[in-house]
Amino acid sequence: MKSILLLIVPAIVLTSCGSKEQTKGEAQTESAPVISKAQLTTEQAADGWRLLFDGQTKDGWQIFKARKNNTWEVLDGTLHCKALQEGVTGVGDERSDIMTTEEFENFELAFDWKISAEGNSGVMYRATEEFEQPYYSGPEYQLIDDQGYPGELHDGQRTGDNYDMHIAENKILKPVGDWNSARILVSGNHVEHWLNGTKVVEYELGSADWNKRKQASKWKDAAGYGMAKKGHIVLQDHGNEAWFRNVMIKAL
Repeated sequence: MKSILLLIVPAIVLTSCGSKEQTKGEAQTESAPVISKAQLTTEQAADGWRLLFDGQTKDGWQIFKARKNNTWEVLDGTLHCKALQEGVTGVGDERSDIMTTEEFENFELAFDWKISAEGNSGVMYRATEEFEQPYYSGPEYQLIDDQGYPGELHDGQRTGDNYDMHIAENKILKPVGDWNSARILVSGNHVEHWLNGTKVVEYELGSADWNKRKQASKWKDAAGYGMAKKGHIVLQDHGNEAWFRNVMIKAL
C-alpha cells in the first residue's frame, strides 16, 4: 500500500503563567516557577490534531504495567525522564516506561524531543501490556546520541531507525541537547518515520521484506512483535535523561 504523507510541521504555542514582574527599586526576589501550557493552533485543531501532553500534568499517561516509578515528571513544559543516579534512593531508582492511557490504531504522531549526552530512549507504537516489555509488541522509533553513546551501535540502532529492523536514511539530526522534531505515521500496515522534516524510514508490517528482517533481528523469537493492530504510545526510560514536548496525534 502506498501512502502520501502531507507534512504539516506542528507549531505549538507555549503560554506561561505565574511569572512575577519586578518594579524599579524593588528588592530582587526569586521568580515563581514557569509552567508552560501546550496549545494547538487553530489550523491544527481544525485539521484533527489533539494534544497527548498538556505541558502541565501527566493526565492521559500511565506507567507501563503500573510498575513502581519515580523517573517521569513534568518539568518546564516537558515530559521529562530523570537520569539514573547510582546509589541514590528515591530519585530515579525506580525506572519504568510511560505510555498513553489510550490505544491508537491508525494515526500520525508528532513530537519534539531531546536527550542528554550519551543518552538513549525511544518511542514505541501499537504497544500492548501483553508481554514483559513494550518493545516485544510495539516497534520502536529509536532516539539516541548517535555520536556519543558509550556502547557499540550497529545498523538499526541509531536515531530514527525502526529499532533493529530498518535504517534511517537521509536524516538531518541536530546536536545532543538541541530539540529535534519527529513524526510517526501508521496506517494499516504502512509505517513511516520522519525526522526534522525528512522521511527517513518507510516499511510495510507483515510484508515479505519485513518478515525477512524480523527473522534476522533480535525480534525473531518475539511472536507478538508488530502484530497488534492497535496499542499504546510508549516513551522509553532507558536510564538516561530525555525530554518530550509538543506531543500531538491525529487519527487517520
